[in-house]
Amino acid sequence: MFVFGNYFSDNKNKSDKTDENYDQLWKMRVIFDKLNNSYTKYYSSTEHLEVDEVTVLFKVRAIFKQNIPKKHKQFGIKLYKLCDFK
Repeated sequence: MFVFGNYFSDNKNKSDKTDENYDQLWKMRVIFDKLNNSYTKYYSSTEHLEVDEVTVLFKVRAIFKQNIPKKHKQFGIKLYKLCDFK
């Protein structure tokens, strides 16, 4: 993994936003790919799986932030966890 100063990606490799295959998380794609490869290499799931949904409080501006007015955490990012019960 290459780290450029305090960044994970070089801004010179930025793709065009008007492209239909534009990746909004292109700056973090290297980390996501590395994690996905590691998870598939070192983890094998059982048949006892469950998907859990959680909203993480997030007050910073982001395009994928959600507003849920009736919840205690009104603004946040919705995450889905895969839980394995061995």
